[in-house]
Amino acid sequence: MMAGNKSDLNHLRAVAEEDGQGLAEREGLSFLETSALESYNIEKAFQTILTEIYHIVSKKALAAQEAANSTAIPGQGTTINVSDASGSTKRSCCST
Repeated sequence: MMAGNKSDLNHLRAVAEEDGQGLAEREGLSFLETSALESYNIEKAFQTILTEIYHIVSKKALAAQEAANSTAIPGQGTTINVSDASGSTKRSCCST
């Protein structure tokens, strides 16, 4: 998000609103002009930032969930046969 602050001070403006909007569009950002003095777009700026953060976190959580679902399902691993294939007889530990 790009925010143009102190929009109430038109006589000190260094960047035209259209230029700021154009730069934000080229960079893929949202744009708002704000003025704390006039309470203009302050709440909207915070709501926009929080919404964008929520969308980013949601996308990451969804991607992580999809990655976890695409891994092998438990129980579909390799079967290991534990029977004695050598044909030898079993001995107790203390036989003489």
